[in-house]
Amino acid sequence: MEAGVGRGRGLPKLRELLRRQRRDSETLSESPDLEFVYDDADKYTIEVAELYSYTEEPEFALNCRNFEESFKNHAKKRWTECDVATRRTHIMRILNAIEVSDRQKRMVEVRSLLYLVQGVFAECDHEEDQLYWTRYNVFLLYECGAFTALAELLNMEMENGVAASSALRKPAVSLADSTDLRVILNILYIMIETMRFDDENDSDERSAVRDAFKQELGQPMYGEETLAITLFNMVTKFCSGSAPHFPMKKVLLLLWKTVLTSLGSLDEVHKWKNQKRANADLPPLTEDTHEVCKSMRAASPPASAADLIEQQLPKRNMRGSKKNLIKQSSLDDPFENGDDEITKEIEAMIGQEEDDRLPPPSPRPDTPVASKRLPWTPKVRQRDLESFLEYSRAKFVGLQIPGDLNSLAGLPQPIHEGVKVLKQHLYTSLSEVQIKREEEITKNPLSRPETELPNTASEILYQAMWNNLPQYMIALLKILLAAAPTSKAKTDSINILADVLPEEMPTTVLQSMKLGIDVNRHKEVIVKAISGLLLLLLKHFKLSHIYQFEYMSQHLVFANCIPLVLKFFNQNIMSYVSAKNNVPVLDYPNFVIGEQPELTAENLESGDEQQFCWRNIFSCINLLRILNKLTKWKHSRTMMLVVFKSAPILKRALKVKHAMMQLYVLKLLKMQTKYLGRQWRKSNMKTMSAIYQKVRHRLNDDWAYGNDMDARPWDFQAEECALRACVDHFNNRRYSSNGSDPELKPVDNCLTSVLGQYIELAPEFKDNYEKWIEREVFTTQIDWDQVLKH
Repeated sequence: MEAGVGRGRGLPKLRELLRRQRRDSETLSESPDLEFVYDDADKYTIEVAELYSYTEEPEFALNCRNFEESFKNHAKKRWTECDVATRRTHIMRILNAIEVSDRQKRMVEVRSLLYLVQGVFAECDHEEDQLYWTRYNVFLLYECGAFTALAELLNMEMENGVAASSALRKPAVSLADSTDLRVILNILYIMIETMRFDDENDSDERSAVRDAFKQELGQPMYGEETLAITLFNMVTKFCSGSAPHFPMKKVLLLLWKTVLTSLGSLDEVHKWKNQKRANADLPPLTEDTHEVCKSMRAASPPASAADLIEQQLPKRNMRGSKKNLIKQSSLDDPFENGDDEITKEIEAMIGQEEDDRLPPPSPRPDTPVASKRLPWTPKVRQRDLESFLEYSRAKFVGLQIPGDLNSLAGLPQPIHEGVKVLKQHLYTSLSEVQIKREEEITKNPLSRPETELPNTASEILYQAMWNNLPQYMIALLKILLAAAPTSKAKTDSINILADVLPEEMPTTVLQSMKLGIDVNRHKEVIVKAISGLLLLLLKHFKLSHIYQFEYMSQHLVFANCIPLVLKFFNQNIMSYVSAKNNVPVLDYPNFVIGEQPELTAENLESGDEQQFCWRNIFSCINLLRILNKLTKWKHSRTMMLVVFKSAPILKRALKVKHAMMQLYVLKLLKMQTKYLGRQWRKSNMKTMSAIYQKVRHRLNDDWAYGNDMDARPWDFQAEECALRACVDHFNNRRYSSNGSDPELKPVDNCLTSVLGQYIELAPEFKDNYEKWIEREVFTTQIDWDQVLKH
């Protein structure tokens, strides 16, 4: 009786839970595909607008006032009405003025330069005019040498100990502590972002200037450091706590765009990859991931547990209906599974007749029917072909022929056909060629010496940063952790809000709402910059040399990048990609051109009209791509995904209906499927079907059944150690000053030159050399015949 009463009390609660989950799943399934187009960055105007925090709004008027007070003393007309000679003369006057030692006077002139790159907005009536003058002034400033001067000024401000010590003494760092740095970073960022874009109205001369600028950006500008290394050092100093006033959002945005401009876009990586494949006598790549994803349709998200349960409820009277209830693996999503109490109530309901029935669930749209042709051409590695032949020969012939891929004697005809198909889809990557070359150099250092290092931008950057790369990766991941929406504030965490919080905290509800939006937007932009930067470095280093890529990958893994990315996705991902942390009326240049509407609560809450947030989807796709690059063909790292129970987290990400994002989620699920067990595969057949439709096939990859040798226990630590040994040997040989083997160095056999070398003797030896001669020479019998013979 008591059980019946308890069950009766629990039924309304259960029905409400099922209705709510079904309503949520219907909303998700009815949502259209997101019309998001992946690119290296967002539109120019949005990228520049994200540079500024909403709390920086009063500084725009200050920039304008500083410039006008300076310019009216030397010209009678406005900037937009002057001739080129007058403009150039005034810029040179400003550049001379920023060399003065008086900080206040120097920063007044720097603000004048900032107003110029902001497009002299006070003289513009429309946004098109402001964009025109921004581009015009940026090219004029670069031709006058402003970029190099500002880069040197940034280096000087970075070493400013007074500002750092002042910030360290304060209990809370605010926007005012980074004023000078923010002005310089703003100018450099706008110049780089403006010259990165190719405008159809640019003349041939301007195109040549852009190309020269990209080349210059990858070269050391002052001393021996490139601008990217200076910015990396700013990031590490900030994370170490010695410079808490550094405006991290601007530093990271500038670092990302510096690397993007100097190394090249992802489209250029694809083009250069084909060039390198041609040089290595390899066929070109015909598929571009971005282009293929544009033609793919997003799949509907997997059915929720509520839908699966409701489909079981009408079968209560059937014998053995308990077996019909679909069970979820312990690795599945606990949110979808429900807790133990609900599960017990459902099992108690089975076999009982109830008058009150829940309405049947509305039909869900099926996964889009795949076209007759799969989106990707299948690939086969040489290692897979060798394994297939070894197994076949052991089974049918009982003989092994190591390294032979052609002899098929004694093998049945189906094996011949299988080898033929595998060879048709055989794919040799640049990485395999480079690894083979490294093995040859290691075995034969004299006959296969190191070739001359290429003078590319990525090679120059790697040479400059490889020694400190572990610190750089740890610093970037620390900031990413602090900016992740799932992170909770801790007393020992770094403060990334120093360049968004005002000196005086808001006193009204409207100001508090505005600051809250600004803080969320600030964190989203930081995540966007770091994810874009890391992906760009991984892509370029992999193109340059596989061991450069592996070196960076290993240090990302050692710095816990894998659990960090999973922690990032362990949130309501649909809410994140549709977040509206933008106020259009406050975005630059809207609030400096024309009449400004009064800021109200409605303006703050209106947000953007788009159904998604571009930067947040961009960040999610980048982080998924980074996770793919770290774990691909690495069984130890794939096991980390399993250990951290990534399957339910990744399944939730499939709810975002965007083909490219779903592709990288499915790739991550595919590589760990064999480790998740039969029950998981049985319970997630819709996900398995999506993997089959959308992910590239490896012809003899037994990913769906788990019968592969790789699924057996593995000495994962040995795998990582062997890789690290190869990477360290590569770095020491190519980049270390004492990297060459001393046994292979040339020997000086000339007696005169050897005895004539000057050797600095220690002071202790000089004071006691008589005792040394007595002990080592006079009292020791020397067989000079033996000495001369050897």
